[in-house]
Amino acid sequence: MQVVLLSALVEQRVVRDFQHKLNNQRLLKASLLRKGWEFEEVYSKGKRLHGNGFTLICLSNGTSLSRLGISVHRKIRGAVKRNRIKRIIRESFRLERKQYPQGVDIVFAVRHGFSCKHPDDICRAVEGVAARFTCDQSRRNEDK
Repeated sequence: MQVVLLSALVEQRVVRDFQHKLNNQRLLKASLLRKGWEFEEVYSKGKRLHGNGFTLICLSNGTSLSRLGISVHRKIRGAVKRNRIKRIIRESFRLERKQYPQGVDIVFAVRHGFSCKHPDDICRAVEGVAARFTCDQSRRNEDK
């Protein structure tokens, strides 16, 4: 009887831990830029960081959370291709938020010639570009 109870408790704990991990990996709508005016604000006031086939436009948002917006130019022919690029970028942001600058609104603007086909490729590309933003931000804080 005690063995059955103990195994049931262990099973409940495993299920709860698994659900907790899943909830931590979700990409909530609050983590995305969705309104046109949000994109416009980042475009007009943000700092541009150029990568190979993409640009990150970052603007501090005054919170500890980063939000992502994705802009894919229509020169990338075919809606299926554009949507696939957006899905891969969102997946990259969901899995590796540590690679992206913290506390900023980010617009990931994809230009013609972008060729990343996997979230890991995007993370590596963003890592180098984001490091420049982090360095610039820390220098500004030291100057104040």
